[in-house]
Amino acid sequence: MYVCLCHAITDTQIKNAVSQGDTSLADVKKRLGVADQCGKCARMAVQIIQNQLEIEPKYYEVA
Repeated sequence: MYVCLCHAITDTQIKNAVSQGDTSLADVKKRLGVADQCGKCARMAVQIIQNQLEIEPKYYEVA
């Protein structure tokens, strides 16, 4: 599903960005350009990021 119509960014692209280490809207915005024009997609993008962070496994450094 398209989330950002201005840049044709899909929910799958946002989920993949989270899988690659992005943890905030600012991170995804830097990587994909989401929510940098009209901003109407920001709320949906944040929701997708938060949902994906809950699903993604948490890795911790082992000292």
